[in-house]
Amino acid sequence: MNFLKGFLTISVFWMGVVNAEQILDKSRDRLIPFEVSYPLDKVSCTPEIKCPVAFLSAGYGVSHTKYSFLVNQLIKLGYMVVAIGHELPSDPHISVKGNLFETRTENWVRGARTLDFLKNELQTRYQEYEFEALLLIGHSNGGDISSWLGNEAKPYVKSIITLDHRRVPLPRTKYIDVLSIRGSDFPADTGVLPSQKESIIFGSCIIKIPESRHNDMSDYGPNWLKDRIATLVKNYLSKRACTEE
Repeated sequence: MNFLKGFLTISVFWMGVVNAEQILDKSRDRLIPFEVSYPLDKVSCTPEIKCPVAFLSAGYGVSHTKYSFLVNQLIKLGYMVVAIGHELPSDPHISVKGNLFETRTENWVRGARTLDFLKNELQTRYQEYEFEALLLIGHSNGGDISSWLGNEAKPYVKSIITLDHRRVPLPRTKYIDVLSIRGSDFPADTGVLPSQKESIIFGSCIIKIPESRHNDMSDYGPNWLKDRIATLVKNYLSKRACTEE
């Protein structure tokens, strides 16, 4: 589902240095756009003391550049953020009919391959950053892509944060930290979110924000919602706190 955004005027403030780039995956003849935002304390990142890395995947129909509220929070926490453009004009439209878990699998597999490719390519370029302990963060379909890769048991995936993804089950493992921030207008499919028992066993954190909308979890959403999401992300990453407090 495309996000309605043409009528909105957005004021975006970037706190850090941003590089917009493209990289060719020759095996798929796929030119992948991405943006790199560096941590505010970039000088502290060295090959000996590496800074953490987050891969950010957008919701379907939203540009990967429209999550500045998340990027700004992450770079303040010391992360380098790689925001990835998964959807190219040549790609087929995402399926909206039938069994969506089956009909959208091609999209998620393609996205997971893109994340894996970028991890392998960028870690040689950015040796001051830790690509062997990635945070994957994604909104909607971007969260489904992140969850898909997390379920592939890649040892470099250490944390996953999703913003109201709805189709791909979150990993059930003690080796990946999981936070899923939920909107109020659409439920996730059966089995996507861990049960209360599973959350205790695996340490998963599931937080629903009252009166929040799925389509608002980007720069196009209201400030109060962006602030709450940023606070939840900050508290989870800095204190492993499953709360806004």
